[in-house]
Amino acid sequence: MSQINKEGNYTLTSFDKVRIVMVNTTEPGNIGAAARAMKNMMLSELYLVAPSNFPSAVATARASGADDVLSSATVCSSLEEALVGVNLVIGASARQRNIKWRQLDVIETCSEIQSIVSKENHKVAVVFGTENSGLTNEELDLCSTLMTIPGNPEYFSLNVASAIQVFAYQNYVSTLEGGFENAPGELANFDDLNSFYKHLEQALEHIDYFDAKKPQSLLMRRLRRLFGRSMPEKEEVAILRGILNKINPYNP
Repeated sequence: MSQINKEGNYTLTSFDKVRIVMVNTTEPGNIGAAARAMKNMMLSELYLVAPSNFPSAVATARASGADDVLSSATVCSSLEEALVGVNLVIGASARQRNIKWRQLDVIETCSEIQSIVSKENHKVAVVFGTENSGLTNEELDLCSTLMTIPGNPEYFSLNVASAIQVFAYQNYVSTLEGGFENAPGELANFDDLNSFYKHLEQALEHIDYFDAKKPQSLLMRRLRRLFGRSMPEKEEVAILRGILNKINPYNP
């Protein structure tokens, strides 16, 4: 995930600049699941603060092939140690706190992250707390921003690895320039569609589809509306015309 610039110097991508920090994780399976989530979304910088059981075969199994993320994980004895070298520290928390930290939802957070990592040599750490209680107030004291993931207000119990997956996905999406290519092919023009409607009407007449219960003018108006809403492409109209030709060749 690193890249070489035009001068041949090593530079960091935005993914390399985002550090996931897991604090006092008790279940090794969550570490493995987090590594899997990270690798799916091109994150690789995993820091573990005093994990209860790591390395672990359970973590490796849950990583499902993201062994490289686990093997390169940095184990630290304190949160302060895990935050050395970063420019922005974001704490993940589902709970409102008595002291009002600056708070953003996950979408706003990722937007801010992209703004920070776009600067040369700037890095961000996103900190996730324990499975049972999240981050303590003392740990949040080391964070400049609190990130929340909106959810069901009547029941919100997001597993730490799931929270990392949600964040990693949103962070990935925020790096994309533009969306998917959904532009249609060349749309059928008025002449294409008008000839199609006339052909369709002839074909329906040929099979005696119209009767007193299906007034011809009303039915054709509805069919025009139907095809008009779909904005068919030239090629699609040509396919439909080919089908109609099998029923009755067009006679202008």
